[in-house]
Amino acid sequence: MTRTIIHTEQAPAAIGPYSQAVRAGNTVYFSGQIALDPQTGTLVEGDASVQARRAFDNLRAVCEAAGGSLGQIVRLGLYLTDLGEFAAVNAVMAEYFQAPFPARSTVEVAGLPRGAAFEVDAVMVLD
Repeated sequence: MTRTIIHTEQAPAAIGPYSQAVRAGNTVYFSGQIALDPQTGTLVEGDASVQARRAFDNLRAVCEAAGGSLGQIVRLGLYLTDLGEFAAVNAVMAEYFQAPFPARSTVEVAGLPRGAAFEVDAVMVLD
């Protein structure tokens, strides 16, 4: 199996020993994206909905670098440090995704890298 590493300057560089995404066949596996500004590498300030927008923008940039789009994502994993932000994050997600929506899990976690309030990972299938 051939693996292709996906990288773009339009999304934050990995902050550890991992790739932004890896393509295997027609499937692309995305590492988690938090609300890091790709230009400065700093976490954007704001609540989970503000951070979700930046994280989804980062995810979209990596999708495009892989030759796809958010519309080709088949699965999302959402991670929140406060499940009380669930409705706000749902509203943001609705700005980025249209029906038919990807499968999704949402999990409350004790902490995320850099003190983020939100993280997203994904799987995309290219046509």
